Amino acid sequence: MKASRWLEIIAAIAIVAAIAGGVAWWWNRPPATPAAPPVPPPPEVAVVALKEADVPLPLQFAARVAGFRVVEIRSQVSGLLLKREFDEGAVVDVGQVLFRIDPRTYEAALARATAQAAQAKAALVQAEENYKRQEGLAAQKVATQKSLEDAIAGRDQARAAVQSTQADVDVARLNLEFTTIRAPVKGPTSLVSPPEGTLIQAQQTLLTTITQLDPAYVNFTFTDSELRSLQEIGRTNEQLFDPQHVKVELQFGDGAVYPHLGTVDTRSRTVDPRTGTILTRAVFPNRDGELLPGQFVRVKMTGIVLPHAIVVPKAAISQGPLGAFVYLVEPDNVARVRQVRLFRELDDGWVVRKGLQPGDRIVVDGVIRVRPGQPVRPVPLAAAKPPPADGKPPVAAGKAAGDKP
Repeated sequence: MKASRWLEIIAAIAIVAAIAGGVAWWWNRPPATPAAPPVPPPPEVAVVALKEADVPLPLQFAARVAGFRVVEIRSQVSGLLLKREFDEGAVVDVGQVLFRIDPRTYEAALARATAQAAQAKAALVQAEENYKRQEGLAAQKVATQKSLEDAIAGRDQARAAVQSTQADVDVARLNLEFTTIRAPVKGPTSLVSPPEGTLIQAQQTLLTTITQLDPAYVNFTFTDSELRSLQEIGRTNEQLFDPQHVKVELQFGDGAVYPHLGTVDTRSRTVDPRTGTILTRAVFPNRDGELLPGQFVRVKMTGIVLPHAIVVPKAAISQGPLGAFVYLVEPDNVARVRQVRLFRELDDGWVVRKGLQPGDRIVVDGVIRVRPGQPVRPVPLAAAKPPPADGKPPVAAGKAAGDKP
């Protein structure tokens, strides 16, 4: 075989061996290591530093208006009702004549008592003269001692008779005055009263009722737990409802505000076992009669101040299985879950009773971007970026609710 032929064979074998080696290397090559993705920067969140302050604590309750005084008008004497001097349901003034009862029987009784009083006075004059006569005779040793004693007894009996008959005259005059019934207070009368010609029984027949509207009572209730929470402020019950500091505003059902302020008048010292509430009463001026008994209103107590309180913005509060919590930013800018105990909701936030201290930084905006235990980039609330265009409110991560502080 020629030498050139051998060279071709050797070259072909070398090419095949090179191809086989390349295939074997490609098949057994180590897997390629993917490039690590870039680490995202910490999310930007808006934080506020908490401060202590004396916070006004307004309290609102549902309430009902009640009459200051409801007076039942009854006659003190019996007799025939001659006339009603007012329109049923009208507002009457103090001293205004309401009813007139037939006075003839009592006029006769007064005349009889007056006559008996005159008779007793005449008998007293006779007894006085007899006493003087017997006293002079006794001084001259002419009359006996018994005659003088009888004259003294007759004089004393005549004096007592004058006093008795004068008392009868006073009673008869009072009964005659009672036939004219006058209003003891100012206010509207009831719509029902006995018709004229009715026989009135003394102290039994109800003629009408008068409801005194000025001032007006407003009754409302609060629970014993609310009272205990107010007592934690550090004041006694008398200080909590001191009329000099605590005022009461009144709001009607349509939202209109009553122009006059009221004060807490009194409250019950016991808890109603049926409702578990404590009855409290406020008093309001009602010169124009704008407040009507039975009217449903809302009252707002102002003047109660919660000292050294911490108020957390509502946007910072999240809810989880363990209750309310916030994201606390530690000095190393790591966000942690902090369980809090809420006290009362205000217009601009929640008063936190437990869980936070003055100077703590909490996340207010950007809560949705926070992960517990991960770093964040806190910025002051005023310098925070505006929320996304979708306008969706921030929602706390689900796993954060179960984390413990």
